[in-house]
Amino acid sequence: MNEQIRISPIRVIDQDGNMIGVIATIEALRMAREAGVDLVEVSPNERPPVCRIMDFGKFKYESKKKQAAKQAKAHQSTLKEIRLRPKTGDHDIEFKVKQARGFLEHKDKVKVNVVFRGREHAHHERGKEILDKVAQMLDDIAKIEKGAMLEGKAMSMVVAPKV
Repeated sequence: MNEQIRISPIRVIDQDGNMIGVIATIEALRMAREAGVDLVEVSPNERPPVCRIMDFGKFKYESKKKQAAKQAKAHQSTLKEIRLRPKTGDHDIEFKVKQARGFLEHKDKVKVNVVFRGREHAHHERGKEILDKVAQMLDDIAKIEKGAMLEGKAMSMVVAPKV
C-alpha cells in the first residue's frame, strides 16, 4: 500500500465538493488527516492531477448500493411458451394470443408451439397456418425473431417485443 507520494502540486476538492485550489500534495494529505478521511486521486491524467478529500470506504459502499439498485430495476428478458394444437379453435387461439400479448408487454419473448400427435403429423400446413395467424394478430406489438420451423413433434416460432 506504500504508493509513491507526489511532491508536485495537485488540484484539491473538499468533502462538500468545493474547489480548494492547487496546493502541495503534502498539504492536501495533512488536510485529509485532520478531517479524518482519505485523499483520493480522481483524475490522474489532468495537469495538475485532481484529488478529492473523501471517505473512500463510504464512497465504495454507496457506489456498490447504487449498482445493486440499478440491477434490481433492470428486467431480465425470459422466454415464455404458448402451446397450441392443430385442432385448436379460433376462440382458444385468441385467448392464447391475449396471454402472449401480456408477456410481450412485459418485454418477454414468446415461443409459440403447435404440437402434433399421431395422424396430425400429416397436416403440418395447418400448424403453419396457425402460426401465421398468431404472427398476424401480434404484428402491432411483436416482431418475428425466428420463423416457423418444424422441431420433432412440434412446429414453433419465436416472437420478440418491438423496441
